[in-house]
Amino acid sequence: MTDFSMELNEDQTTLQDWVHGFSENVIRPAAHEWDEREETPWPIIEEAAKIGIYSLDFMANAVADPTGLSMMIALEELAWGDAGICMALMGTTLGVAAIMANGTPEQQMEWIPQCFGTPDDIKIAAFGVTEPDAGSDVSSLRTRAVYDAATDEWVLNGTKTWITNGGIANVHVIVASVDPELGSRGQASFVVPEGTKGIRMGQKFQKMGIRASHTAEVVLEDCRVPGSCLLGGKDKLDEQLARVREGKRASSQAAMATFESTRPAVGAQALGTARAAYEYSLEYAKERKQFGRAIIENQAIAFKLADMKMHIDAARLLVWRASWMAATRKPFLNGEGSMSKLYAGETAVKVTEEAIQILGGYGYVRDYPVERWHRDSKIYTIFEGTSEIQRLIIARAISGVHIR
Repeated sequence: MTDFSMELNEDQTTLQDWVHGFSENVIRPAAHEWDEREETPWPIIEEAAKIGIYSLDFMANAVADPTGLSMMIALEELAWGDAGICMALMGTTLGVAAIMANGTPEQQMEWIPQCFGTPDDIKIAAFGVTEPDAGSDVSSLRTRAVYDAATDEWVLNGTKTWITNGGIANVHVIVASVDPELGSRGQASFVVPEGTKGIRMGQKFQKMGIRASHTAEVVLEDCRVPGSCLLGGKDKLDEQLARVREGKRASSQAAMATFESTRPAVGAQALGTARAAYEYSLEYAKERKQFGRAIIENQAIAFKLADMKMHIDAARLLVWRASWMAATRKPFLNGEGSMSKLYAGETAVKVTEEAIQILGGYGYVRDYPVERWHRDSKIYTIFEGTSEIQRLIIARAISGVHIR
């Protein structure tokens, strides 16, 4: 009989306590300041690198967990501290995930360490897919990659938008079209190394939430990268394009391969934000007195908190299931990755909204953190696939019908 347990093992519990301590003592006290400044919190990234949270070793050990849960546990605790600072710390992993999903072992060995650097020389990475006219419709990317056989270089031209760490990253991973007629099946991912000419930051966006995370346009103008920067290699790309032109199925799509692996991680971050709001409003409801008693003694408040807790726990189970399936290489036959991101993201929005309602006027002002958590929460229903796109993926998976 196979053992079954939903209890975290000793390593996972130790990780949870360690990351929670960093969030409680370093991230949360600084959250309001960096939200107001709308700048990358370099001192916190430096502190995280110093103790090993921002590092290749940390990510490698978390990803190596055969249960798939360690990274989800860490992300929930970091986002519990602050969603924007969490993204500032973890935005690099988007670029890393793209390299892991599409690169050869040799490319992974070369580029992933350069995404993090060292505690004395910190580096960050960015992943560029979205464009001004291609958001949910990834097949409409206009950024082009043209091969120059004479120099064995790829020439990139186009504009990416809404890019975490865009323009300030040391390593950019850019998804571009090599054959526009093939749509998303004619795309590939390219590493743009630090110091490459022809790449620059465009507009930096002032956002509603996660304001400690840098988000900007990335502009590519005759940006030349060596042939070795094509993730997966040219032989693999040529083979893939030939298969598609013959009417056969492509093995993977450059952007989708990355998104599938990161959706549960987005769900874990949403969980952290939701849990922060739930815990804060629970304590507030126990202490706040109206009409001679704590407001939690009223069903109107107690039932809100009961629902908040229920939805958070249900979301965590979906996130953990999807991450476990990914780690054990079980296919998402019913869109389980999308389920986790969808439910956790919408739970975060609802829970943080209810937290504001429980605090009343205090929930609406910046003196209290719940309004920030609500602003932060909305992004989880938008980036890396909107809620509508997640529902579309799930619906197609369960029906076998190409629903539009």
